Amino acid sequence: MILFRSILFNIVFLVWSTLVGIAMLPILLMGAPAMRRGCAWWIWTVVWLLRVIANIRYELRGLEHIPDTPAIFASKHQSAWETLFLTAYFKNPAVVSKRELKFVPFYGLFAIRAGMIWVNRSQGVRAIRPMIHQTLDALKRGRNVVVFPQGTRTAPGTRPPYQPGIAALYVGASAPVVPVALNSGMFWGRHSFHKNPGTIVVEFLEPIPPGLDRKTFLEVLSERIETATTRLEEEASAAHQK
Repeated sequence: MILFRSILFNIVFLVWSTLVGIAMLPILLMGAPAMRRGCAWWIWTVVWLLRVIANIRYELRGLEHIPDTPAIFASKHQSAWETLFLTAYFKNPAVVSKRELKFVPFYGLFAIRAGMIWVNRSQGVRAIRPMIHQTLDALKRGRNVVVFPQGTRTAPGTRPPYQPGIAALYVGASAPVVPVALNSGMFWGRHSFHKNPGTIVVEFLEPIPPGLDRKTFLEVLSERIETATTRLEEEASAAHQK
């Protein structure tokens, strides 16, 4: 049954996304706000398809930790799911993305028009300063910034190092950073065809206020995210065994 649901979802997802991508091309002429609304609508349809076809739901925790003013959200990254979900949930975020995604059909065009923050990782430390400038601009415009501090998707149960760029962003932007833990990789794996039924949990953790030095900040950020992520993964495993 899981295999059948996975095949069906992937087929429907590909066909639906292609059709929506073609239909949304005229929105490229309408400005960034219209593009962000269009992309959010498509994402919510994908979330609905996941629930109906693959029996994957989601749960949000720690909403009281979301500041009233724009902030930087540093999220664990296990799946394509949170890239989509956080973009739609925050309505008008600036997501820090690798430059290569600009060239993904449809997605790249729409993400450029929506005003994402692009990082050319081949430039190394030289890419940090432009990222800080773009983040400051987004925050001043009232937009939340979403960044994946480990730089790439990670498998559940693994702890790749946190990149120094997030510390530079924290110090340079002088804005609160909200750690985000999740267990999406248990259900939509980074290199997996299968979509496993269950509930993806996203947990917003206590914000880290400005003022810490880089080393201390990285220690606090990684400890909060990894501790909470491990707990969420264990919850998912226990629920699957019942």
